[in-house]
Amino acid sequence: MIRAAWLLPFVSVLPLTARELPPLPAELSAYVLEPAPDTASPFLKKGDRIAICGDSITEQKLYSVLLESYLTASYPELEITCRQYGWSGEQAGGFLGRMKNDVLRFKPTVATTCYGMNDFRYVPYEDGIAAEYRKNQTAIVTVFQESGCRVVIGSPGIIDSVPHWVKSAAGTQQDLNLSLSRFRNINVEIAKAKNAAFADLYRPMLLADFNAEKQFGPDFKVAGKDGVHPAWAGQVIMAYGFLKGLGVDGNLGAVSYDETSGKATAANGHEVLTSIGGKITLRSTRLPFCPGPGATDKDDSIRAGMALVPFDDELNRFLFRVTSPKAESYTVTWGDQSRTYTAKDLAAGVNLAKDFDNNPLVPVFKKIWDAVSKKQEYETRQIKSIIHGPEGAADAEAAFALTEKARTPLEKAISEAKQPAEHAIMVTAVK
Repeated sequence: MIRAAWLLPFVSVLPLTARELPPLPAELSAYVLEPAPDTASPFLKKGDRIAICGDSITEQKLYSVLLESYLTASYPELEITCRQYGWSGEQAGGFLGRMKNDVLRFKPTVATTCYGMNDFRYVPYEDGIAAEYRKNQTAIVTVFQESGCRVVIGSPGIIDSVPHWVKSAAGTQQDLNLSLSRFRNINVEIAKAKNAAFADLYRPMLLADFNAEKQFGPDFKVAGKDGVHPAWAGQVIMAYGFLKGLGVDGNLGAVSYDETSGKATAANGHEVLTSIGGKITLRSTRLPFCPGPGATDKDDSIRAGMALVPFDDELNRFLFRVTSPKAESYTVTWGDQSRTYTAKDLAAGVNLAKDFDNNPLVPVFKKIWDAVSKKQEYETRQIKSIIHGPEGAADAEAAFALTEKARTPLEKAISEAKQPAEHAIMVTAVK
């Protein structure tokens, strides 16, 4: 792999960690959000085993698939593995009761938690309910930490309507979101007290929902059409929050082309195979997050979620630069897509992952995505239907042994999907 001297100072000027956050818009001034602790980077370690824990929003296997696919494709050198433990209707206290049997036996080194949506019981804030939540959340963190597991406490998100299926729900949508904001703040306090990491899902979802309604109208629901369970856009925002909480830096590679010499250099998981006549052929072991094209104005679209938060700018940077440009502008072609940039833009560097939504790495990424999805589907069946079903009741250890044999090839398929990809970037001066 060829490394260029410009790459390190170039990427360092882009946003790498949490910044000082601006105040909320005046329309959201009722929401008082405590400053959240930043996650020290690097947080993740090679060989980490991540337990993704939560309620029905986790069991949807949307943000959890986003997380695992991203970490597998974009940080392959870390060799991270994940297990998904979502359980519909669960509160923090319920998870506390099953975490030793279901989770700790697999010796996770990192755990993400996402509780609070059921815990606040869909009523305006009550001290007694909040105290119970604080007690259970603190206990979960303590149990994980005592087992040697690092914890990322995820805050609850928002709701977009009062859920009709919760007969005991009371108050308005704003009443309930204000209650959830205080549950978020409880998690901030626990994270600080327990020296745990924190993933802020609430603030980016609140802002995205506010901005999406202004841009796309009231039918765009960040928290989902049922008001509680986000579709893809909201789930991307959740994944964004968790990845920030995991301390991910988003530097997913860089390529530089010197027009004068015709030579190209690459770094951080990318190798230049040839550079001839402006065509740069690469072999990449690291992939940017590239789910393919999608609408940016629909709440069931991954691309919509990526546009509502700075996902590409902060977590998905695959950068291309032209040094010593001779022309005023250039056409860059990557796969079947082309874009024209000024020489000034290319000298500063452009983010190909952001600008090319149907790039040649999309099919490679999809293989990883599909393998992750199949494994996580089985993990729900393994824990909920088998371990907590008749087989587990009869002989829990035998049930675990049997289900692990079924799960092993699914995990192996993810590793096999991580293959180097060859692709080409073409840069042509506009005359």
